[in-house]
Order: sequence, then C-alpha cells, then structure tokens
Amino acid sequence: MSALTLKVAVSLTGQAIHAGRQIAAAPLTVAVLDAGGHLLSLQREDGASLLRPQIAIGKAWGAIALGKGSRLLALDAQQRPAFIAALNSLGQGSVVPAPGGVLIRDPQGTVIGAIGISGDTSDIDEQCAISAIEAQGLRADAGVGA
Repeated sequence: MSALTLKVAVSLTGQAIHAGRQIAAAPLTVAVLDAGGHLLSLQREDGASLLRPQIAIGKAWGAIALGKGSRLLALDAQQRPAFIAALNSLGQGSVVPAPGGVLIRDPQGTVIGAIGISGDTSDIDEQCAISAIEAQGLRADAGVGA
C-alpha cells in the first residue's frame, strides 16, 4: 500500500470507535490524516465534547509533522518546552503533544498517515488507535520504545 485511501481511513475511524465501545471508553473523536497531513476521515461520537475534533486532528498532525507518535511529542514537551512552543507557533497551534496520535505504517514500514483520538485518557485514546490500525493489517507506531 503506497497511500492511505478514503475507504481505509473510514474503516480505521469505525474500528477505533468500536475499540472504544468494547472497553466502555468515554465518547471518542477519531481523525485520520494522510501522509501529507490532510484530513481524510473524522468521526465524533455522540456526547464527545466541543474541542475533541481539533484535539484529535492535532495529535495526528503532530505525529505526521515530526514523524513520531504523539507519546514522544509529550515527552518532548516535558523535556524541551521551548521547542514545542516554537513548533506550535510554526504550525499555528496545530500540534497536541499528548498520547493518542499514532503513525500508520504500511507493511513495509512506510508512513502512510496518522490517526489521532481524543475523548478518554490519552492512554486509552492511544490504545484505541493502535487497535484500529492493527485490525487493518497495518503497523502502528505510537513512539513506544522508539
């Protein structure tokens, strides 16, 4: 697979929401971006709060922009707050450095997009993203152990 298709992106959002329902997560919002950072799919569950779409997109966009899962961006924010502040200035506030933004890699390891989830704790958001990606036979790169 060389590019993330709309069909796969829509399936990813559905599978992420399904994963959230399986564990009784809070209402989730799921964004899927292609490798260029363009939004392909966005779904917001009933009851998800007002800013969840922007947060989900920001988690995924940050992962694409820097080529690493947003868990590592959260670590960067703790260790290098000036860098994250500068990055957010350059990105017009688009980066959300919290777990839940996961790179989507094809079976060969090429980044084809990212999924961002917001709604529950960041760890639960990330868990749902990884579940969705792996259910599609793709590789999830959350930055864990990277």
